[in-house]
Amino acid sequence: MTDSALMFRPAIELAAMVRSGEISSRELVQVSLSRIAELDPGINAFVDVDAEGALAAAGRVGPGDPRPFAGVPVAIKNNRPVRGMRLTDGCSLMEHHIAKYDHNVTRRLRDAGFVIVGTTTLPEYGILPTSEARVFGPTRNPWDRERTAGGSSGGAAAAVASGMVPVAHGNDGGGSLRIPAACCGLVGLKPARGRISPAPELGDSSLGIDGMLTRTVGDTAAILDVLAGYEPGDATWAPPPAEPFAASAERAPGPMRIAATTLPPTPDTPVDPVCVAAVPAAADLLRSLGHEVLDVDPQWQADGLDELFGVVFASQIALSIAYSAKLAGREAGPDDMEPMSWAIYSMVRTLGAIEVLAANIQLQAYARRLVAFLSGYDALLTPALAERPLPLGTLDTAAPDPMSTYTRSGLFTPFTPVINASGQPAVSLPLFEGEDGLPLGVQLVGRPAGESRLLSLAAELERAVGWAGRRPPTSS
Repeated sequence: MTDSALMFRPAIELAAMVRSGEISSRELVQVSLSRIAELDPGINAFVDVDAEGALAAAGRVGPGDPRPFAGVPVAIKNNRPVRGMRLTDGCSLMEHHIAKYDHNVTRRLRDAGFVIVGTTTLPEYGILPTSEARVFGPTRNPWDRERTAGGSSGGAAAAVASGMVPVAHGNDGGGSLRIPAACCGLVGLKPARGRISPAPELGDSSLGIDGMLTRTVGDTAAILDVLAGYEPGDATWAPPPAEPFAASAERAPGPMRIAATTLPPTPDTPVDPVCVAAVPAAADLLRSLGHEVLDVDPQWQADGLDELFGVVFASQIALSIAYSAKLAGREAGPDDMEPMSWAIYSMVRTLGAIEVLAANIQLQAYARRLVAFLSGYDALLTPALAERPLPLGTLDTAAPDPMSTYTRSGLFTPFTPVINASGQPAVSLPLFEGEDGLPLGVQLVGRPAGESRLLSLAAELERAVGWAGRRPPTSS
């Protein structure tokens, strides 16, 4: 096996190799750092790389280390604190801010033995489904460098897809794990609401949640076991699973009743025929595995849904901007951010508190209706995206009307945000490849707090298709 092939091995296997003494953590981390040095100049997935700190941490890992991922390199999305490293949120206001503590997910990954090699790119404030922040420049898709790697966890996806790290952290407030997973041919699970704590900054999070980008369902499940669970002070949390998620991923799901649709939640949104075709192809595969798949009309199209979700999502973005201004120690102005971010911030500041609260309540009422409709099914199958990965520059945050860019972004990703509103777990799986040579994914949505059976179903599909061996042309 060549050194470069190591970064395409599952993290579970790499940890076993370190534990047995077949390879040292320092050797493994050095492979990751060498891959980053070689490939990242052409892909731009990393904000910062901490080679010295990573090698020092790797040197403290020896054979027999009982931690589940001892010695395995990982990257953290640059909107979660990593003690001693820059925390930028993709914005110029925080470009030089140094985090003084670890976020909950950072700490849990360290405690599981992961070695943090660096932090990855995102769009400014994580707003867009592409990763082209002014402060970083564009992150390129390893399958086609003229296209986006997705967003907002685009750097994480590009780093994993190209084999710079075996797995990487991300988060998802409107599709930000599932979108880059679909663009880059990875597994991207958005866990159920409350499954992973947003500590220490927040006590609750209505839309966003952390997770990982991986190549295999096994890695996704095993790392979810590491990240899941209550943290002191959490306002809400998901009930613990009956067994470890890793065990569920190894178990056959049994026959499931699955709803399938290509109807986007937002009216008048076109869906690329290639993305549409992935759903019946996946449905046929599911039927061959013994599942019942029914074509449905979810009745999830609602007038004003875009605007409603937009207000709730934008209000959370505005809070991030206000927080970055506080860390910067000064009032934020239009020169401190991209025009689209300023337009969103300015719009939210004109809203009254009652208007924002009402939007949250209306969105939750919509989510209740959706969850009630889906209660008759074990899972929902949809396209992952409505378009192929966008060419770089398609979404211009400095357009004459920057809010039109915000609106345009929804045409790319109509199937993901509603599941953030409903709080259900959902996973993007790279089942197919298009004739253009790019990954072609589907989304599977599970029952509330139902990651266990969703992961079991995803693992069954992985065994049937075997996508983990695919590599983009720029991976070597």
